[in-house]
Amino acid sequence: MKLSVIILNYNVSYFLRQCILSVQEALAGIEAEIIVIDNNSQDDSCEMVKTHFPNIKFIENKENVGFSKANNQGVAIAKGEYVCVLNPDTAVAKETFKNVLLFAETKTNLGALGVRLIDGTGNFLPESKRNIPTPKVAFHKIFGFKSKEHNYYATHLAEDETGEADVLVGAFMLLKTNVYKEVNGFDEDYFMYGEDIDLSYKLLKANYKNYYLGTETVLHYKGESTTKDAAYLKRFYGAMHLFYKKHFKSNSLFKTLVFMGVSVARFLSIFRMNRPQNRPQNIENYFLLSDNISFLRKLSDATQIEFKSLSKSAASDDKYFNSHFVFDANYISYEKIFKIMENHKNKENFFRIRPVNTDYVVGSDSSHSKGEVFDFSKEHS
Repeated sequence: MKLSVIILNYNVSYFLRQCILSVQEALAGIEAEIIVIDNNSQDDSCEMVKTHFPNIKFIENKENVGFSKANNQGVAIAKGEYVCVLNPDTAVAKETFKNVLLFAETKTNLGALGVRLIDGTGNFLPESKRNIPTPKVAFHKIFGFKSKEHNYYATHLAEDETGEADVLVGAFMLLKTNVYKEVNGFDEDYFMYGEDIDLSYKLLKANYKNYYLGTETVLHYKGESTTKDAAYLKRFYGAMHLFYKKHFKSNSLFKTLVFMGVSVARFLSIFRMNRPQNRPQNIENYFLLSDNISFLRKLSDATQIEFKSLSKSAASDDKYFNSHFVFDANYISYEKIFKIMENHKNKENFFRIRPVNTDYVVGSDSSHSKGEVFDFSKEHS
């Protein structure tokens, strides 16, 4: 078997379903499997998987064992030559796995392979490619000092370029299964956050090279599986403490500086998260990209908003501002959806997607807050 796609879920049933549907389409023609691990979700995630995807491998944990341990559970039963760790709040294009595997096969010393991630607003996520957060890099990042030499993000590569990048993000990370196991996978001392940095660094220390493939775009709503609160901040910056403790020699002065830096970063993060999200209310147009007239009527009736039909070619124009787009994945490919979102980003536009053969739409207007779901079946039940 060529590929095992590992998806860890926690309380994001709607996003998970979209993810699996997009992955299934992208795996056509590839000898592959999907493995879903659920970390004791309290929503209907488990029931959804069993109902709609009865043939995929499913691990149902009775407690939240964290990101590292759950993904290691999935890799332990994986049969693929490669594993792809994938977040549930993602959607992939039809050619994604074909193209990343073709690239991976050209590398004899491949550690991990990452791709270009965009959020629900169509904006590039710079954490797609990062540098090792050495103390100097972390210091500049925390206090907002700009430095080419000590940049947190891997800016030596443009977002659409391909090349070596020290740190990749766990939302999409492809590795050879034997390499993953050779470095003992994700370190289970990390419950959530920091484990992708740790794994990237372990691969480098084992003389592998990590690569960023900027020609492949994946949608990552970001933050769907977590709530950005004080507990999140404590866990996130606690992971940074753990990383430094494991990988960098330290003395009392160093520990003090790290503690002060992390404390400042937590304070600044709380300040940013508590700022109100400014969402304009002056949406001028509501568009549906679909060839399904009955769905157009259903959408308009359910939302009490008059949606206008818009073709793929018309949506490719960059003339739209203050507009709300709903993409029907039965009509338009994810690759095309991503391109339209990027073409209309930062113009007070908003985007939602109806996954294939479903009765709901999902989207996110900020990478700092949870997304939105509109379920038509519940609206009419």
